[in-house]
Amino acid sequence: MPAYLDHAASTPVRPEAAAAALPFLTDLHGNPTAAHAWGRQARRALDDARDDLAEVLGARPGEVVFTSGGTEADNQAIAGVLAARGGVAVCSAIEHHAVLEPVERSGGRVVRVDHRGTIDLDALRDALDPGVTVVSVMLANNEIGVLQRLDEVVEIVRIHAPGAVVHTDAVQAFPWIDVADAAAAADLVSVSAHKFGGLKGSGALVVRPGAAVAPILRGGGQERDRRSGTPNVVGAVAMAAAARATHDHRKATVERVSALRDRLADGLLAAVPDAVETAVAGGDRSRKVAGSLHLCVPGVESEALLFLLDQAGVAASAAASCASGALDPSHVLAALGCDRALAGGSLRLSLGWNTTAADVDLALQVVPAAVARLRAAGVPR
Repeated sequence: MPAYLDHAASTPVRPEAAAAALPFLTDLHGNPTAAHAWGRQARRALDDARDDLAEVLGARPGEVVFTSGGTEADNQAIAGVLAARGGVAVCSAIEHHAVLEPVERSGGRVVRVDHRGTIDLDALRDALDPGVTVVSVMLANNEIGVLQRLDEVVEIVRIHAPGAVVHTDAVQAFPWIDVADAAAAADLVSVSAHKFGGLKGSGALVVRPGAAVAPILRGGGQERDRRSGTPNVVGAVAMAAAARATHDHRKATVERVSALRDRLADGLLAAVPDAVETAVAGGDRSRKVAGSLHLCVPGVESEALLFLLDQAGVAASAAASCASGALDPSHVLAALGCDRALAGGSLRLSLGWNTTAADVDLALQVVPAAVARLRAAGVPR
C-alpha cells in the first residue's frame, strides 16, 4: 500500500467531517442569508459550527470569522489591521508566505530566527516601537514543524509596542497542540480546515475584542461585516466536526504519531549517510510538532528524490506545498542559515492522524534506496 506522508500540505478528510458534510452536499442547500426554511436551516448549521469551533479554539462564537482557508485568514490579519489602523507590521523570517508577503509588501519588518528556527527575542525587541500595529509569529512552522514561544513574544510586544495586536498562524499547530491554551494571549488566530481533516477551502480567523481589523472582502456584509461573501456552510460544518474530533483525540494521536515520527527519523538518519535533521540538535525534538520530520540530504536534488519516492508509493514534499518545485531554496531554510547546496536536498515527511506503522515501514525502505540510487548516478545539482 502507498504511504501518504504529506499531511502538512493537506491531510485526509476525517470520517466525522465527511459525515457532517454529506447532508449539505445533497439536501441542505439553502443560503444561510435567506429567510425561507432552507435558509434558516443553513443558518442554524452555520451558527452551530461557529459555536463548536469557538469552543475548541478558546474563543467566543462572535469572535470566529469564517474564511476560505489559512491564506485568507493570514492576509485578513495583516492587511486588515494595516487598513484599519495604518502603522507597521512585523513578523518572523520563517512565516508562511501568506503572512510574510503582506508584511514585506507593506514595508514592514522581518525578524531573524536562530539555527533551530526559534525567533530571536532580542531582535524582536529591536524591531518594535509605538508605530508597530501588528506582530505575527506562527505557533508551528509549516515546513520544519518548530514551535514558537508565543507567550514570550506576546509579553515583549505588550511592553515595547503596547498598541500592537499579536497574530499567530496556528494552521499547522492545531492538529498537535491545544491552540485554545497556546494562543490564549494572541489577539488574532488563523486556522485552516484541511490541515486537520476538514475540507479544502475552509478556514477561520479568531478576532478578539479590541483587535480592529478592516475587511478585505466587501460586498454583502456577512460575518458581521468582517468578511463578505456567501458563507461556505458545508465547509464550516465539516471543519467544526474535524476540529472536535481532532481536539477529542489529540492526546492519543500525538503520543502515537510522535513514536512513529521518531522511528522514521532515527531509521532514516541511520540508513542515509550524512543526512541532517533540520532544526534538531542532539536528537531533541521537543520543540517540534509530533507529525513533522524535515531532512536535508547532501548529494541529491529534491525534485529527483521526490520523483523516485512517488514512483515507489511514498508521497512527500521538499518544502512548504506552495513552494514545492521552486528552483530557489526555501526561505525557511535560508533563514536558519542552511547551506544552499544542502538545502537543495531537502525532504519533508509529515505524518498525520491516520498515519500507520506500515507507512513508516515503506518510507524506511524506499527513501534510503532512492538516495543511494541518485548518489550512485551522480545526478547533477
